[in-house]
Amino acid sequence: MSKFITKVAGHARNELIGLFNPNRRHDDPEEKKADEIREEIRNGHRFRSFAEEREGNFVKWHIDGHDYMWAVSELIDNAKECIFILDWWLTPELYLRRPPAKYPEYRIDRLLKRKAEQGVKVHIIVYKEVTQTMSMSSAHTKKTLTELHPNILVLRHPDHIGAKDSIQFWSHHEKVVVVDNHFAAIGGLDLCFGRWDTHTHPLADAHPTNFDLTLFPGQDYNNARVLDFQEVYNYASNAISILETGRMPWHDVHMTFVGPSVLDVIQHFVERWNEVKKRKHREEANIPWLALPHDVESAPNEAVAQHPTREDWHKVGHQYKQRFHSHFHSESPHDDPEEHRYQKIPEPSKYSCKVQVCRSISDWSHGYLTENSIQQAYIELITNAEHYIYIENQFFVTNTVEGQSITNQIGRALVDRIIKAAKAGEKFKVVVTIPEVPGFAGDIKAASAVQTILAAQWRGINRGGNSIYEKIREAGYEPMDYIRFFHLRSYDRINAPYESFIKKMEDASGVKFSEAQVALAREWIGDPSLLADNYQKEVAIKFTTPNKEGLVEGKDTGKIEKIPIPESKEAARDTIRKFERGADSIRGDEDVSDSVAQHMLRDRTGLQDEKWLGTEEEELNAYVSELLYIHSKVMIVDDRKVIMGSANINDRSQKGDGDSEIALVVEDHDMVDSTMDGKPYQVARFAASLRRKLYREHLGLISPQICDGNDHSHNDFIRPAPHANPNEMDKDLDHKVADPISDATWELWTTTASTNRQIFQECFKPVPSNLVRNWKAYDNYVPKVKVGHVAPDITLSHLKERLSLVKGALVEAPLDFLIEENDMVTGAEWTALNPTLPIYI
Repeated sequence: MSKFITKVAGHARNELIGLFNPNRRHDDPEEKKADEIREEIRNGHRFRSFAEEREGNFVKWHIDGHDYMWAVSELIDNAKECIFILDWWLTPELYLRRPPAKYPEYRIDRLLKRKAEQGVKVHIIVYKEVTQTMSMSSAHTKKTLTELHPNILVLRHPDHIGAKDSIQFWSHHEKVVVVDNHFAAIGGLDLCFGRWDTHTHPLADAHPTNFDLTLFPGQDYNNARVLDFQEVYNYASNAISILETGRMPWHDVHMTFVGPSVLDVIQHFVERWNEVKKRKHREEANIPWLALPHDVESAPNEAVAQHPTREDWHKVGHQYKQRFHSHFHSESPHDDPEEHRYQKIPEPSKYSCKVQVCRSISDWSHGYLTENSIQQAYIELITNAEHYIYIENQFFVTNTVEGQSITNQIGRALVDRIIKAAKAGEKFKVVVTIPEVPGFAGDIKAASAVQTILAAQWRGINRGGNSIYEKIREAGYEPMDYIRFFHLRSYDRINAPYESFIKKMEDASGVKFSEAQVALAREWIGDPSLLADNYQKEVAIKFTTPNKEGLVEGKDTGKIEKIPIPESKEAARDTIRKFERGADSIRGDEDVSDSVAQHMLRDRTGLQDEKWLGTEEEELNAYVSELLYIHSKVMIVDDRKVIMGSANINDRSQKGDGDSEIALVVEDHDMVDSTMDGKPYQVARFAASLRRKLYREHLGLISPQICDGNDHSHNDFIRPAPHANPNEMDKDLDHKVADPISDATWELWTTTASTNRQIFQECFKPVPSNLVRNWKAYDNYVPKVKVGHVAPDITLSHLKERLSLVKGALVEAPLDFLIEENDMVTGAEWTALNPTLPIYI
């Protein structure tokens, strides 16, 4: 008891120290001098970033999780000395290559264990979540990975109670991987559940006659709009029914790159590692200090030479190799054959990108004075835009005036630039794509978090008195001529005709579908002898409950039962095969597609050609629709400049003293002839090729990305830098979207978005919708059906006829949704005195 009292007293004392002396790391002369040096360095750089602009980088974009996670698996698999990972959420059981049945060795924990056994040192920092409100279990991440091998070290930060640095609101939000101090990855994709996806974005993953085709094992089959992740340490469990609930597809972008800017990413990681070491693990010898790898003798003019703690860290910290200062630019390779992979390949001319690293950090996250160079970069890039801006982001929370609860001025920069173009009579376009609804579970009417974020976005876009649209109209111009907002939405068909097929398979085989799922989970878990004593021994499976009256969006029915996992892999495999053979005496299933989402893209066949061997009613009930969640954090300006990273457009990410973030500003010198508004114009290959591919995916102008283990989805898009992306800029379909502000491209974009919106609205009646202007209309509009299923009174033939016209996932943003509920965007809750508002904005 006395130890407990002492511990509690110590926690209370630490809390008081942190509360009454928040400036304690910046108040003595030595600390003030260090702050002055860092500020002097920042003052000499564009955007007041800690990092300078560096030439000679090879940067490669990756769209969606399939391509990026394959690339990062290759980087990690080739590691020789060290791996750094900085992540908001890292799932040890995440499969980086899929189907998992074909690539079991590319699960993160198995891959890192293999590298650690080869002598590679692995350093990981993950965000330590507020366990009362968040479900990612960084404790499970740390325990699982550190028990694999002593070479794997995992730090969690920050603490939330009982520490001098207790943090309740903010998170470490970066998504960074660095391998051998040479190859790096930065973008929007966490290495965790829910992020892996293909360009096809299937909602369905039921494979009754071939479980080996499963793409989203266990909790990776998720729909955050229906139910948040539950007990992620029981990773093989699935709390939503794969037979009736579509998953929420995930769109994202990331980069891999090679070049001297990798050193700035390493600096960011080493600073964070040492700060967490100092605060939480100072006396733990097994957790080393890290030294900056920079060779200041070879590069004495670099800003890092002035770094106030560089020499101290050099004395006590472990220093891994770097190859940029010593011989990266040398024409002759190093004598060591292993060093050949670090040379400029394929050729130096491909290292054509100027890169600057920007970040959002502050005292709580980094031990430094606040830096918000990401926001400064956004504002300056917008201000200097000449013709066009394309934005993809998870959020759009911003302001056009100062002195209010939302402080970032990205919205103001957009207004100023648009009004400048309007006054000059210039054609200028801004295209913004964001999710239809924030990715939180629950009915919009009942979910306060969803309402708050939606209202915050509307206050920035078109309501509340100081929005972008209102400010442009005040200046005498029509905002829709200059800036438009869009979402993404998808549909699919779940291959789950229960009464006519699956139940008969159960009867014929003597194995329930749920039991086969559990047996598959046994394969996902792996060999229990290689795991800790607390490895998962049972699986939670969702059993649906019939509900003839349907249910309102955001709710779910059914019971969850826990089923023991087979003790051996052989028993599990036998159970699966027994169930699959249950179809032998009934019918084949080869002609029935397990997903039809490919028909939103340029497939060889059409939706009307798809076969279905169950009843018409079963097929009608098998169709589902869901928002395609946009998690990207990217802005492309004039097809020449790109900023991409982990930062959302909201105060949490942009103000610097909120969430910690990192981003790259990329300017490629490899210029390509193109047009802008029909006039000759040179674009940068990196920026233009990325924007065009995003347009083509959203418009359905790419081929489906089928991932069935036959390797036909493999190409150089999935290889990490310095392997170049294939050149598609000479293709006819690329030419359709090459000029982003031409009348033809604009007509294609807006017409597709309008048509798709009308079809989804007719067939599924999703919200938000412009037909719903107040809560009374909401109650009357939302269909009483299972989440995402077809609206009442729609026939199967009409449904298929309409859905066959959907091209891509692009839909208009219904900005009049709930527009008559003025109290949502006004009132006392939007003052700076609201203590909970910063959580959401």
